[in-house]
Amino acid sequence: MGFFDQLFGKKTQIRERGTLRPPVRPMGAVKRPDPLFDEMNNYIIVILDSCRYDSFMRAEPKIIPKLGEVEARWSYASWTAPSHYNLLMGLLPHTSPPQVYASDYYKEDFLKFNERFGAKDVEFASFVPHLFMPTYLRNTLGYATHAKVSLPVLNPKTAINRDFDTFKLMEKHNDMNAMLDEMEFSTKRPSFFLLNVGETHYPYARPTEPKNQWPRLSGVHGVFKHLDDALVDGELKDGKAEPFFDQEKLDQLRARQIDTVQYLDGVFERLYDMVPKNTYITVTSDHGELFGEGGYFGHGPIQHDLVYQVPFLEGKVR
Repeated sequence: MGFFDQLFGKKTQIRERGTLRPPVRPMGAVKRPDPLFDEMNNYIIVILDSCRYDSFMRAEPKIIPKLGEVEARWSYASWTAPSHYNLLMGLLPHTSPPQVYASDYYKEDFLKFNERFGAKDVEFASFVPHLFMPTYLRNTLGYATHAKVSLPVLNPKTAINRDFDTFKLMEKHNDMNAMLDEMEFSTKRPSFFLLNVGETHYPYARPTEPKNQWPRLSGVHGVFKHLDDALVDGELKDGKAEPFFDQEKLDQLRARQIDTVQYLDGVFERLYDMVPKNTYITVTSDHGELFGEGGYFGHGPIQHDLVYQVPFLEGKVR
């Protein structure tokens, strides 16, 4: 039995040219009858952008872990855009079990979506042919699908905005509370929300902190226009150049990321209180962050364990 046969749990049909021919489900029509709504879960994925595992643990949050046990897992990618695409394929951060075939891991991991959705018969093959969670949730299970994102690389014009009923790039990159202000849950069908939370992303700032108090690293600040207020023609307004690898500065940045997790702990209390019954939440990160370890800062084109290790926890709120 081949890889895809193992993965899909059945014999795969092959076209003459050798391409996969999975069963295609008609698009558009909601197949789930409304009376099953009470058995389904609202599902929310909260992604703490750039938050690495040990920063999350050092923050010692009290509210967030009420959801479930915090695990150290591994992201499939080290940058925001590809990581979120993987997440929406259903490839949540993974464990790393030895002596296990990838196809067996995927099959077992996808079975967990039955608990997340409050559904039955969800497996990897269920996501075929689109391999995209919003498409499956919207067109097969009848979910209302929504995304609220903080980082411009996930803006509504990108390919990641597919089969979402609403998709919004927030006005501020670091204000999870503003996302909660706008969240509305359907009373007729379950809701799915993707929340890309930016407080834990550089410059690691609480929304109440004035921008003139944000740290500025040459070559990092100004990558995105809405983080560019302190620059004039690409130079810092005060004219002071900063050494790229000032370890004291990098230690301060890591302390700031830890502080944002402590701040977000209170925001999660609000989230847990506001969601309807039968709401399942997954909390994780898209990737980690380097603060001088191995001579690196940030994430992206970096091969280091700490840029892949992320926190992961999930559970049903009520």
